[in-house]
Amino acid sequence: MFINTLDLTYTSEMEKAMFQSHGMGYAEYSRKLDQRLKVEQEREQDYLQSRRIIEGMRTNP
Repeated sequence: MFINTLDLTYTSEMEKAMFQSHGMGYAEYSRKLDQRLKVEQEREQDYLQSRRIIEGMRTNP
């Protein structure tokens, strides 16, 4: 059996932000691949949405 975990260094502020944004802490994030993938997909969607907003602001001042 192979367990894929991440060795992460994080601050208490980062831990708080992770809980607020994704409902889990870094310990769970580092242990569960499916949770990591979900978080990263959410981050990608947030990034794409912000890019669309910025582009809209540039084209419609």
